[in-house]
Amino acid sequence: METAPKPGRGVPPKKDSPQARRKKPRRYWEEETTPAAAGAAPGPPGKRARTREPRPQRSQGVHGAPKSRFCKKPRTPRSAPDRKKPPRTLSGAQDPFPGPAPAPVEGARKFRRIDKSKTLPHSKPKTRSKLETAEAQEEEASVRAARAELLLAEEPGFLDGDGEDTAKILQTDIVEAVDIASAAKHFDLNLRQFGPYRLNYSRTGRHLALGGRRGHVAALDWVTKKLMCEINVMEAVRDIHFLHSEALFAVAQNRWLYIYDNQGIELHCIRRCDRVTRLEFLPFHFLLATASETGFLTYLDVSVGKIVSALNARAGRLSVMAQNPYNAVIHLGHSNGTVSLWSPAVKEPLAKILCHRGGLRAVAVDPTGMYMATSGLDHQLKIFDLRGTFQPLSARTLPQGAGHLAFSQRGLLVAGMGDVVNIWAGQGKASPPSLEQPYLTHRLSGHVHGLQFCPFEDVLGVGHSGGVTSMLVPGSAEPNFDGLENNPYRSRKQRQEWEVKALLEKVPAELICLDPRALAEVDVVTLEQQKKERIERLGYDPDAKAAFQPKAKQKGRGSTASLVKRKKKVMDQEHRDKVRQSLEQQQQQKQETAKPSGARPSALDRFVRARDSIRDDP
Repeated sequence: METAPKPGRGVPPKKDSPQARRKKPRRYWEEETTPAAAGAAPGPPGKRARTREPRPQRSQGVHGAPKSRFCKKPRTPRSAPDRKKPPRTLSGAQDPFPGPAPAPVEGARKFRRIDKSKTLPHSKPKTRSKLETAEAQEEEASVRAARAELLLAEEPGFLDGDGEDTAKILQTDIVEAVDIASAAKHFDLNLRQFGPYRLNYSRTGRHLALGGRRGHVAALDWVTKKLMCEINVMEAVRDIHFLHSEALFAVAQNRWLYIYDNQGIELHCIRRCDRVTRLEFLPFHFLLATASETGFLTYLDVSVGKIVSALNARAGRLSVMAQNPYNAVIHLGHSNGTVSLWSPAVKEPLAKILCHRGGLRAVAVDPTGMYMATSGLDHQLKIFDLRGTFQPLSARTLPQGAGHLAFSQRGLLVAGMGDVVNIWAGQGKASPPSLEQPYLTHRLSGHVHGLQFCPFEDVLGVGHSGGVTSMLVPGSAEPNFDGLENNPYRSRKQRQEWEVKALLEKVPAELICLDPRALAEVDVVTLEQQKKERIERLGYDPDAKAAFQPKAKQKGRGSTASLVKRKKKVMDQEHRDKVRQSLEQQQQQKQETAKPSGARPSALDRFVRARDSIRDDP
């Protein structure tokens, strides 16, 4: 007996009813309904039946070889396009030049700071892996720097005389030939009532500090001619120098050393630095080096306000001083014709160079740290090589002798002789200047008392008895600057952030030495000496290799005979290694003592061969 179905159960609703028009909510276990599956029954999904395709019948061999679980078919290597396809762009086209851009070999060699000719030492695997990682990072950094060199759009300037001697070109001719912005960089300040003047540019090349012998001190933005401060200290000023930024500058007055800010307010008076004649600032160490009449070289740490070291040069009055920008070594010129090189970590000079027959008048070191220029009372101007030889490369006799010397960022050398300024140029940035023919010559209204090239600007600042003169010297400065290190256009906030970063990266004064690359190497002599002293103090060698102790084995293999056998095997292997090393050393000694193949035979060689044959016989 069939019963009528209840309404709502199994009976499809009518098409026009609101129940049919309403969309049924989908549960989380239900899948998206398609027109094909619209009539499926509601409820949780059951197991779907899998439709398996029939397996192809394998052809049995003649002998019916059994199955093997290893695949006998050799694997075919994938082709290069299958392994890695070149990436596609947003438009869908393939990159015709995949991978990183190739870097020029010469450019990478210029930025490389490691010597790849030296082989890595035979050290422990962990240490060797660290050295290899550091070397790979240095290589990658040099390649990136060479690749980014294309972004340096500025090029150094030059002076073309069209066959005419460039030394005869006047400053007025240069000012008329350049653009208005460059012509505004040439000016004269008539300050005869307070002269003679010493001057100093900030590291960014934007600000200029002036110090007159009669007490006049001023600081200004020389590009916009905006005066920051101007005071009269009512005392003789012997030298002036900016510190790590243009916000602070040091003034060597008649009695003590003073620190002022850019508003002209006196911040500090360092009485331990008295009767100072010359100032030099080491920017990466935050050290202010002072040379005094008493013969002392003093290093002042301006970040903490303490005297790092005070060295007695024992050479009388110190009035000639320069720093090497490459290794931060101070060069002092003395009255006996020698130049001494100093570091705050050593009480004695690192080196002494006999340069002239008379006293020294001026010393300057180029930015690469490879060449040093000196002038003496014998009217000689000499260029020395500082790469370990300390030998003179060139010399020139000047009519009056140079009282002041300075190098530019691109290796130009300027000498002040009375009221005349001569500039010599070389073949490039890393080449010594040629002293045969001057590059530029200029006559001033007074005797020269201070010289310095402006960083990142083709400008030479000259302080003389009549005031200050700004000269145009094409090709003297580096055209591109590092915006994260020396940014001439930085704001006050950027300068403050740079100061914090520079203080965190401050280099200790103990690391100043002649060769900065030696800091990354191992001092083998000192290490061996310390190891020997430690052995004598303890009575035994704590780093000695322990005797071999075989591990006990299970299941009857750890018998006494087996242990002795393994010990003897290790001892024999160590003995063979020692014998092999001794034989290799003897072979090397024989090769060193042997005569070269190109030498002519001698009649006495037969006695040597006879002696060797007698030694070889048992």
